[in-house]
Amino acid sequence: MPVALPAGCGELNSLAESRNLIEVDGLVKSYGPVKALQGISFSVGEGEVLGFLGPNGAGKSTTLRILAGFMPGDSGRVSVNGFDVGEDSLAVRNSIGYLPEGVPIYPDMRVGEYLGFRARLKGISRADRKGRIGAALEETQTVDVAGRMIGTLSRGYRQRIGLADALLGEPPVLILDEPTVGLDPEQVRQFRSLLQEVGRSRTVILSTHILSEVELVCSSVAIISGGRLVAGDTVENLKGSLADRACVAAEVNGPHEAVSAAFEALPGVSRVETDRSEGAGDDPGASYCRYRVFFNDAGEGAETIFDAVSSGGWRLRQLAVEELSLEDVFLDIVGGEE
Repeated sequence: MPVALPAGCGELNSLAESRNLIEVDGLVKSYGPVKALQGISFSVGEGEVLGFLGPNGAGKSTTLRILAGFMPGDSGRVSVNGFDVGEDSLAVRNSIGYLPEGVPIYPDMRVGEYLGFRARLKGISRADRKGRIGAALEETQTVDVAGRMIGTLSRGYRQRIGLADALLGEPPVLILDEPTVGLDPEQVRQFRSLLQEVGRSRTVILSTHILSEVELVCSSVAIISGGRLVAGDTVENLKGSLADRACVAAEVNGPHEAVSAAFEALPGVSRVETDRSEGAGDDPGASYCRYRVFFNDAGEGAETIFDAVSSGGWRLRQLAVEELSLEDVFLDIVGGEE
């Protein structure tokens, strides 16, 4: 049975009819007087890719470290692949492939040599070692660099080598902590494509600040804030939770402070985001600035924005209703918590 989520949260394993490979129930962790985790509960089904989101200091990394057996919780129950983290730590570690933020690999070793070294540390038998290394290289598309020194590889390839290391033990569970930090856009795209392939046959927890990645890769989402799980559901259901809200985008040429204040004063507005164009300022003659105005009622929006711009005597270049993104959901939920 899935572990219950806090009130208002959907079932995180709704897409997986089979057993849960990860179960967290009432997990608590403190660092002295600081309560990092305050009784969080969630479950992840077999074959599910879960996006684990939260602002800095929310407790994401602490949760992942406890799941991976790197530190104990103060109370609560955590199991991975049917093994209790506290009672069967070694079995849990054998069930997990963990890719931490900032992959700790040796730049002075060749790729194949490094993976052989890691395979020995993981206790993989000599008979199985070559096959496991070859499979990991193949799956991460790094066969062509097996003979290269790791220090000569790009950051994107080093991330792939870290992932290959995580796959050596053929784990049913992968935990990836900010795997695309520091990668350029093309490397991010390549790693995301790789993750989609790797995640087809495994349960994955992906912790990231890049919400567009979660929308493209993950089947479900858990949002943690202040050490509490504040939302959990499928990506589509979370986005649908704001179906009664509206976002209107407007490009306006006018004094930035005055335009923002006018939009914020409109009835039903929850927040205003601005993207100031290069050279934009408070001078009415400055270049256009793009505003995203969020309304609590989907029936409000474009007409009130148009009236506000007209009343101010400013120029309006574009006005459009936008579909709300996962990032908008995240900001709405976390902002409400704060």
